[in-house]
Amino acid sequence: MVGLVDTHNHFYAEAFDTDRREAISRSKEAGIDTVLMPNIDLNSVSRMHELEDEFPDMLKSMMGLHPCDVKSDYKEVLQEMGQWFDKRSYVGVGEVGMDLYWDRSTQEWQQEALLIQLEWAKLYNLPLSLHTRSATQEVIQLLKPFKGQVRGVFHCFSESIELANEIIKLGFKLGIGGVVTFKKAGIREVVAQLDLAHLVLETDSPYLAPTPFRGKRNEPAYVKLIAEEVALLTGHSVVKVAAITTANAKDVFGL
Repeated sequence: MVGLVDTHNHFYAEAFDTDRREAISRSKEAGIDTVLMPNIDLNSVSRMHELEDEFPDMLKSMMGLHPCDVKSDYKEVLQEMGQWFDKRSYVGVGEVGMDLYWDRSTQEWQQEALLIQLEWAKLYNLPLSLHTRSATQEVIQLLKPFKGQVRGVFHCFSESIELANEIIKLGFKLGIGGVVTFKKAGIREVVAQLDLAHLVLETDSPYLAPTPFRGKRNEPAYVKLIAEEVALLTGHSVVKVAAITTANAKDVFGL
């Protein structure tokens, strides 16, 4: 079976400090060839870079400011982050987007921060890793003027088939993670209706571990469980799911 890609993982998080190398070994044994790491804030940059430098063949970084970390100083933070594109290579701009679940008071700041980072994606010809919790429609509307100019993934997609089709029309992929293994999750019915050409796989480690590890720390080795569930829902073999989603990830992120 072709090697799998975890398109969204926070391997630099403190949750992995006690067994990161072991988790990397387990991932390789499970057939995970590549793990993509979107950034969160200024504090995560050095940890992410150090980890990528230690495992350059497997771990690949992105640069961006997570919408939950967009504060009043976001312009200064983005200015500092933006300088990194002249110093290092990245596979994407992420984790960026909007999150109106936790705090709607920063919506305008989040929109402006996303627009700045959309310009990064255009300037450097890089895909976006988009976080859109309780804000998927808002992000879709913001992206419409950029159709054909930017590409990427709606990370942790778990919404309706109607929103999925809107996203696909914009030329973006849908990131499918551990939630698809939750027996009562609505995304299961949506995935069953979608062509594999529109999907990539992810864990969002250390969060959202799939069944049977739900509630525990997630890790990239579990991408294999997600691939198996997608195969079950779509009626394809695991081999075909792996081949197509890996090809999609390589195409989007230039791997």
